[in-house]
Amino acid sequence: MKGNEKKTVACGTSGKGCTGNAGEADREAAKLTDVLGHIEKKLLVMSGKGGVGKSSVSAGLAVLMAARGLRVGLLDVDIHGPSLAGMMGVNDLLDLTPDQKVIPKPVNANLSVVSMQSLMTNRDQAVIWRGPAKSGVIRQFVGDVTWGRLDFLIIDAPPGTGDEPLSVAQLISDAQAVIVTTPQDVAQADVRKSINFCRTVHLQVLGLIENMGPFNCPCCGKPVSLFKSGGGQATATTMSVPFLGSLPFDPDVVKALDAGQPLQLSAVDKPFSAALDKVVDAILM
Repeated sequence: MKGNEKKTVACGTSGKGCTGNAGEADREAAKLTDVLGHIEKKLLVMSGKGGVGKSSVSAGLAVLMAARGLRVGLLDVDIHGPSLAGMMGVNDLLDLTPDQKVIPKPVNANLSVVSMQSLMTNRDQAVIWRGPAKSGVIRQFVGDVTWGRLDFLIIDAPPGTGDEPLSVAQLISDAQAVIVTTPQDVAQADVRKSINFCRTVHLQVLGLIENMGPFNCPCCGKPVSLFKSGGGQATATTMSVPFLGSLPFDPDVVKALDAGQPLQLSAVDKPFSAALDKVVDAILM
């Protein structure tokens, strides 16, 4: 954070969530309320297990929403394995305003990103924090960032139902969960746990997205399934949550995000982008 990394990290690792006494806690709560009051919709992108392409979906949703003229903030709360900064082509450390507010890194005129990755001078450094420290820095990522007016804040959480999604659910009472899965049975078992987590903490489930679904073979044009098909739709029906759509596997998406070129995802002639555009339609309904 260009000379201010230590201040932000130290605050997050205090274990007190930056609230040393009741008066300070009230001020922090008021600050959080003010920031969130300027954000129309908050989406928490979750998954029951790793490896389902959740961060790629978060990035894609942000890019396609911004391409429609919506003002979008992308927040990576995966403290231990942040990846969105690299995917979005953001390599510099985060800057601060004179009053010590974090300035999101712009991707384009409508899209900006904040990630733990952009706080670390050494990208290979391990973050070894317990729950209270993680909750504290997530609170800072929301309340101490100059998000401004946003149509959507998309929050990318790590897999599972641990500290990070719980902290978001507690801090942002009107957040809505978007749960990402893949078609295979083991992923469906984990996604049911995510849905039950949301119900337990009173977090509304906006819907379920199936990623890495069937795609057309580039050689013969016939449909190919890496796993199987229909698992996401079946789970959504069984768990009584909306099904937002299925996204085909596309190696070009992996290449674009590995290269830090997310704006390539807005090419709607690509099957993945076209399918994701329909998911955005479903979210905006």
